[in-house]
Amino acid sequence: MLKVTLVTPAGRGSRAGNRTTATRWARRLRELGCRVRLAGPEEAPTSWRFGSRPPDLLFALHAWRSHAAIRACREAFACPVVVVLTGTDVYRFQHSHPEAFLDSLDAADVLVGLHDCLEEDLPTRFHPRLRIVHQSALPLPPRAPGPKERAFEVLVAGHLREEKDSLRAALAARDLPPTSRLRVVQLGSACSDDWARAARDEMARNPRFRWLGDLPRWRVRRWMARSRLMVISSRMEGGANVVSEACVAGLPVVASDIPGNRGLLGEAYPGYFPVTDTEALRACLLRAEREASFVETLRRHVAARALLFRPEAERDALAGVLAICGL
Repeated sequence: MLKVTLVTPAGRGSRAGNRTTATRWARRLRELGCRVRLAGPEEAPTSWRFGSRPPDLLFALHAWRSHAAIRACREAFACPVVVVLTGTDVYRFQHSHPEAFLDSLDAADVLVGLHDCLEEDLPTRFHPRLRIVHQSALPLPPRAPGPKERAFEVLVAGHLREEKDSLRAALAARDLPPTSRLRVVQLGSACSDDWARAARDEMARNPRFRWLGDLPRWRVRRWMARSRLMVISSRMEGGANVVSEACVAGLPVVASDIPGNRGLLGEAYPGYFPVTDTEALRACLLRAEREASFVETLRRHVAARALLFRPEAERDALAGVLAICGL
């Protein structure tokens, strides 16, 4: 049985995207017959051993945050190394901490990206080692509640932080015509006291905005079922799983025009707006509220993308990574 250690910088109990990805991929790798150990940032390389044997393969999520683990594995074991590139890796730490970032990529036998436009921002020498694994999602329960008639609810799902430009939809919902039924519901924990204060201040001044904080997954899925639209306003994304979830749920998306969104929704997707452009986002939201045909067009596009995000497609892509590693 193939023994895999999967390293993630998000610790046990975290709801961060890296931990969610690691937990789901551990499940997929077990479906492929692997024995998987999930290792958080608190664990030392010597604890990665399976009894008296070292791992047969290391999966490391995040080139920069997992750099020490990648380097320790290379020094301690002879196993192949797979490095999974996140949004902050490619769009932040590649430029702010290039030495560690590039050292992790040089150490990798295979690089895994989560969206189809990643090559645009990766040095060309790494392109031959890059493979794309789209993150999967499950359909919503058949009896999930539908949208409410009295409001046009727009969902934003993700932790409040700079990379997500988290309050952009709330800002776009200010000063709308009195006849508008548009409401923005924000889910996710605040990554700092400043973000929590900003969200509370926005609620106090903006009656169209509600921040509900960090909710369990089943409640997030209920909000996806009752919402008319999802906004993904990120400044940078490595391939957000929430996009996969929206597509599989048939939930139309309005998204910032960045590689991480285009690499999941497709270049021809009609629901993009310029990043950080509040006025453009407001125009998209008002159009969605007023034009049922626009929303239906978005729905057809996300439904067409949903096949990319099936669990079996994710499992097959991971099997391909194992094959490249000779395992």
